[in-house]
Amino acid sequence: MTALVVVDARLPMDEMITIDASDVGVPSELPSRLAAGARLSRVDLLHLALASSENSAAHALGRTYPGGMTAFVEAMNARATVLGMNDSRFVEPIGLSNENVSSARDLARLVHAASRQPLIGEFTTDARYSVDGRTFHNTNMLVGRPRWDILASKTGTTREAGDCLVMMVRLGGRNLAMVLLNAQGMSGSRFGDAVRLRRVLDSRMAAN
Repeated sequence: MTALVVVDARLPMDEMITIDASDVGVPSELPSRLAAGARLSRVDLLHLALASSENSAAHALGRTYPGGMTAFVEAMNARATVLGMNDSRFVEPIGLSNENVSSARDLARLVHAASRQPLIGEFTTDARYSVDGRTFHNTNMLVGRPRWDILASKTGTTREAGDCLVMMVRLGGRNLAMVLLNAQGMSGSRFGDAVRLRRVLDSRMAAN
């Protein structure tokens, strides 16, 4: 949703944005890989937020939106309403607050809309991205795997929500939304669940 709001706003993607203390100080179990004072373009920040789930990049995108963070969150919720995401509410652009809520049905609507934005599709399906002398890797380990035609994807993790994975994939000539929430088991189980789901779908399509 953060990416949709940024793309919808048609802000100058080459505008340089300075990472500040509020961006890197976002409460997270994973430390920011961007340092305060770093200057990156808006398009670089969007790329990092989508592909490598860089929280400081997502915060910077919201902070520098016209009207600031409050206006950005309002835009997120307005977009959700337009998409018919009736079970969703957003309070910040990073995805770490437990006050951000949604449902599997709503997330399927969201990833469908996101997959129709070429920039979002491109950035979420890059296996790696280099910027400012560093290489960042996609948090979705299925990106770039043989036989996986992923049109858009995003991982997410919080203690309450668990490990989550949302993807739009091309399978059997159709676009299919996969929404995996609160994956159980060892680290990486959401990707294993996606592989097992893929096997079930492949076998059913073969049977038909």
